[in-house]
Amino acid sequence: MALRPPKRLSTALDSGPSVLDAELLAEMAVSLGRAGRRAEQALTRLREHKGDAGARARLLKAAAESVQAYFIQRELCGLRRHDDAIRDYAIPREVLVRLGAS
Repeated sequence: MALRPPKRLSTALDSGPSVLDAELLAEMAVSLGRAGRRAEQALTRLREHKGDAGARARLLKAAAESVQAYFIQRELCGLRRHDDAIRDYAIPREVLVRLGAS
């Protein structure tokens, strides 16, 4: 004999995304937003830098690492193409070259 939940509960659980799916999607969105903010901040610091070459090299490395983390997070969310992010964040060529772009 199989046990089934009451009809009023089974239709609520079966229609639309489950609670877990909704929480996973929300967490993915939060993580993607957080990674995007970090990349944006690192790129802003790189753009506004007016100091010596050593400090610029450290800022360039930090920007490349944060952009790479952002790209990985995008890919985990199913966004495989990064052309729009490169354009929207105005990611400089020197950062992309550090990520292996030609």
